[in-house]
Amino acid sequence: MSNNQRSPLRAAIRIFSALALATFTSAALADEQRPAPGIDLVGINMSGANFAPHVTPGRMGTHYFFPEKKHFAYYAKKNIRVIRFPFIWERVQHDLDMGLNFDHMRMLRKTLDLAARHDQKIILDMHNYGRYKGQLIGSPEVPYEAYASVWRKLAEAFKGHPGLWGYDIMNEPHSTKGLWPGAAQAAVNAIREVDSQTPIFIEGDRWASAFHWRHVNEDLLIEDPADNLIYEAHLYLDKDFSGRYAEDETVDPMLGVERARPFVEWLQEHGLKGFLGEYGVPAHSESMLEAMDELLAYLNEHCIPSAYWAGGPGWGKYVMAIEPIKGEDRPQMEVLQKHIANTCSDIGPAAAQ
Repeated sequence: MSNNQRSPLRAAIRIFSALALATFTSAALADEQRPAPGIDLVGINMSGANFAPHVTPGRMGTHYFFPEKKHFAYYAKKNIRVIRFPFIWERVQHDLDMGLNFDHMRMLRKTLDLAARHDQKIILDMHNYGRYKGQLIGSPEVPYEAYASVWRKLAEAFKGHPGLWGYDIMNEPHSTKGLWPGAAQAAVNAIREVDSQTPIFIEGDRWASAFHWRHVNEDLLIEDPADNLIYEAHLYLDKDFSGRYAEDETVDPMLGVERARPFVEWLQEHGLKGFLGEYGVPAHSESMLEAMDELLAYLNEHCIPSAYWAGGPGWGKYVMAIEPIKGEDRPQMEVLQKHIANTCSDIGPAAAQ
């Protein structure tokens, strides 16, 4: 074969080799970016909009903050796509006889838009502890209908948004004098008047404590015509269950599992779906990081999703914060990453046999 004949052949071989290498590289990158198998079980709370709740409506950038693109991008890169987003009722509705505040609604929608662009889903969490301006929902000052009305309006505004996963109708109601179940039912009824598709998250009284669930929420069985409720509990590992971590403590590695178990068993007995909406540990505590690891393994075994407290802007050196510092991951992130992959096909737990 002459040199003239070899040149086209060599050129063809080079082109074929380049195409094969490009295909292999693209496939490798796709494998790196491909979502983990199973469902999204590991999430975070992205706080900031709930800061300084005693100052309402407050000023954005001074009293409270909304997350930016970089916050969503960081967690998307970590394959974390579930985001619980706390907001304050008094900021979205300045008075009960007023409509929803345009500026705050615009920022909530922008948050949903950012989540959608990063293939993430938001749980909108009304972070009010069962109250409005310090008065219990269900009291004469804050009748059930006022609470139902604000959720009807929120659902009407945000239903169908690609960045929305669900409505967390109230964060950690406590000391509600028996008024909370009626309030929860009123909110569910109102939402379902305008949105029959979106999941609704129901927290329990006594700060939604997983460990104390059966003492105070045994009969918290809300009716939903759409049959799409997810019950939510919270859990911290310090001795007073508060999450303040005022003292250094060494804990048993199974402490988180034992505190979650009453809630999980209640779900199983009633055939209900669950979510651990808050938990968190100090970054410097080896024993608590180990307990967090065991807790997430237990939740994943039962296909129960969870959201770590907390990420988002403004936390600084807060002991439970999971935002990176100067580009370095916090120790809690390594634990979360261990539990991204799972074999679940739906939210659990499975009903007791």
